[in-house]
Amino acid sequence: MNTTKRNNEAFGLYLLLGGLFITALITCNLIANKFVTVDLGFKVFTISAGVLPYPITFLLTDILSEIYGRKKTNAVVYTGFAASLFVLMMLYLGSLFPSIEESPVNDDYYNTVFQNSWRIILASMVAYLTAQLVDVRLFHFWKKLTKGKKLWLRNNASTILSQFVDTTLVVLVLFIGVLPFGTIGDFILDGWLFKVLVALVDTAFIYFFIWLIRSRFKLKEGEEIDFLS
Repeated sequence: MNTTKRNNEAFGLYLLLGGLFITALITCNLIANKFVTVDLGFKVFTISAGVLPYPITFLLTDILSEIYGRKKTNAVVYTGFAASLFVLMMLYLGSLFPSIEESPVNDDYYNTVFQNSWRIILASMVAYLTAQLVDVRLFHFWKKLTKGKKLWLRNNASTILSQFVDTTLVVLVLFIGVLPFGTIGDFILDGWLFKVLVALVDTAFIYFFIWLIRSRFKLKEGEEIDFLS
């Protein structure tokens, strides 16, 4: 594969992974108002529906970190933050205009779904930015410490710790002063444990995708690709 083709493919993959990341992030914010129970047999988790796609964002940032490095991964994280801010502004703008009589979604429906979205997205933005930057930093800390080996360690260690930061911050911002501390603690524990289980499961996926990408771009273990070189 010549250099130009390699760089174009690497850039295209970067855009694809970044786009999937932002899509998953925005989806999390839009469905986070709904709380659900997930029965895994050994335990019933009470979580926000936004938690369901959220672990995908950490899987994607771990893949980006492994292949493209810290700087380019942080660029995707900051872009996701900007996208969330844009969605927040658009939801507010939509609330300023009264619905017409023929509108399938009237003001009451719109407000029922989105009246708390500003708080959801604000909580998510604060928690997301903090947790994702922690995740990327920890991932590269473990990558440097293990000299590019033990992908399973940096994937799980970085994700599990950063997910705890994320879950704690978002639940506190959402519910402090609204719900009893005992209930808040239960939401944090359920949300974090569910994310931990997903993180452990996605280890197989990250190995598979990293193997595919390394094979395509002929990367050695721990080697990163720079599509600008």
